[in-house]
Amino acid sequence: MPSVGLTACPAQRVTYEMSMTTRQHVPIRISSAFDSGAIEVVSTRDPARIELRLRADSHADIRQWFHFRLQGARDRAIRLVFGNAGDATYVDGWRGYRAVASYDRATWFRVPTHFDGRELVITHTPERDSIYYAYFEPYSWERHLALLGRVEASSRVRVSDLGTTVEGRDMNLVTVGTAGGGRRSLWVIARQHPGETMAEWFVEGMLERLIDPADPVARCVLERAVLHVVPNMNPDGSVRGNLRTNAAGANLNREWLSPSRERSPEVLCVRAAMQDTGVDAFLDVHGDEGLPYVFVDGNERLPTYTPQMARVESDFCTALRGANPDFQTEHGYAADKETKVNLTVASKWVGHTYGGLALTLELPFKDNANLPDPERGWSAARSKRLGADSLTALHALLTRAD
Repeated sequence: MPSVGLTACPAQRVTYEMSMTTRQHVPIRISSAFDSGAIEVVSTRDPARIELRLRADSHADIRQWFHFRLQGARDRAIRLVFGNAGDATYVDGWRGYRAVASYDRATWFRVPTHFDGRELVITHTPERDSIYYAYFEPYSWERHLALLGRVEASSRVRVSDLGTTVEGRDMNLVTVGTAGGGRRSLWVIARQHPGETMAEWFVEGMLERLIDPADPVARCVLERAVLHVVPNMNPDGSVRGNLRTNAAGANLNREWLSPSRERSPEVLCVRAAMQDTGVDAFLDVHGDEGLPYVFVDGNERLPTYTPQMARVESDFCTALRGANPDFQTEHGYAADKETKVNLTVASKWVGHTYGGLALTLELPFKDNANLPDPERGWSAARSKRLGADSLTALHALLTRAD
């Protein structure tokens, strides 16, 4: 009986070699004509150097966000070269950064990424014919609408219309709980900068916990407060694939002192709703390109900052650090950062106008350097977990206030 080896028979080998040869000649295609897609394609001729460029935000000279689909590269070692990465808005964001990729747009993972000071290069061998690459895990407009519908099914929730964006998309407010009875008014907003998608993942985690009837922390929070949540402050920029601006080119987090209907109607309608409800505490959730930590930026340099505001801020940070070790207070923005006293910034305007707790909460694009995850880095799942755990911190704050 002849021995059985591991080498393929000639016919099988010829078929395999023909298959590989055919695959090598499959043209590579890159597309971004979808929700939050953004890239400029220079050349796809050479898989070892696919040349790309970061696309600018709408009506603004800001380049950082990318999100695109690549087809035709299964089992081929590719190099995606972003030729203008050295001219990005936040060049420090590339240092220690790894891009995210997904085959199904549900499970995302990090891929090898290198920055030499001029070019950003992703090296990867896709296992399938179609794969997506992005700056961070996207949060689509369809998922946003689905979130609104899901939470409104709860008897605790009301979804109301605040107005429209520059391009006519809906601005919605999610109100959880019932006002009155001495309940405090807590506000949470996310995605003023649309590319900071981790902010809406954070909100999703918070809202899911708030509507869970079996969660005792959510029940206790709603006994003492009503939460007003804007999951997406910048729908136009989100759909367009912008990093920081809306359809008019406005950075919404520089519009709070004097928003206009023409340039920043999103801020205008949210400010009006705040004036109707009052604000006892405020969180503005963001993502930071450079710092690999979760941290807050407070109001300690405002002329109106009081010892009471300092105590409440300290108590909240202590409670959040206890609820979720991803949060820390050692690393953050320098004390002389210009936004510390800039009343066009949401948390500064709210702190100055209403007093109380008013913070910008920053989540990383890269990873949490204190608790790194080699496969996923900072992720949507960790953002959701932090959002859910923030309710524990708010509960501690409300209990102490009682």
